[in-house]
Amino acid sequence: ASYGPNPICKGCLSCSKDNGCIRCQHKLFFFLRREGMRQYGECLHSCPSGYYGLRTPDMNRCSRCRIENCDSCFSRDFCTKCKTGFYSHRGRCFRGCPPGFAALEELMECVEGCEVGQWSEWGTCSRNNKTCGFKWGLETRTRQIVKKPAKDTIPCPTIAESRRCKMAMRHCPGGKHRRRPAKTKDKKKKKKNLMERAQKQHSIFLATDKTSP
Repeated sequence: ASYGPNPICKGCLSCSKDNGCIRCQHKLFFFLRREGMRQYGECLHSCPSGYYGLRTPDMNRCSRCRIENCDSCFSRDFCTKCKTGFYSHRGRCFRGCPPGFAALEELMECVEGCEVGQWSEWGTCSRNNKTCGFKWGLETRTRQIVKKPAKDTIPCPTIAESRRCKMAMRHCPGGKHRRRPAKTKDKKKKKKNLMERAQKQHSIFLATDKTSP
């Protein structure tokens, strides 16, 4: 209905020139619309956004949803559709789904998600399946899937993760790292050769110096 000096009282059983509909026909819902400081009664087949239809023996009315961020509701305390950007969950509206629930973007609803257990302790630090012979390795921890998601399209969180770690034993007992003494031996041999070469050059210098006039 449009309102002015002569309101149109469509669907009304009784109507006021100043306030619009006062009583509605059977099956229609009475809605009190506020415009500035004034309010007008309307008779509607369905209630507008943010309201739900409350049927009573006296007269059907549009009652406001009492749930925050609700667009339409079944009753004052149960929302059936949330406003844009909010997810519906058990009659309430949320910016993000509660723990244990996952968001269905196409429906903007929260459904039971993938439930996982607690993380295990970090495993042994290793590299190439060895726990020695290297300075750094990786350690891993895992957790189990306790409950699979209601929808196959909802992914489970990671159930294994690894991190860098320092090995407790860098050198393996009896392992390949015993080659190091050989390196020391090579250094000594190289040093000995240098000394011998220096002595030989010194002898040549002395012999040349004696033969010089």
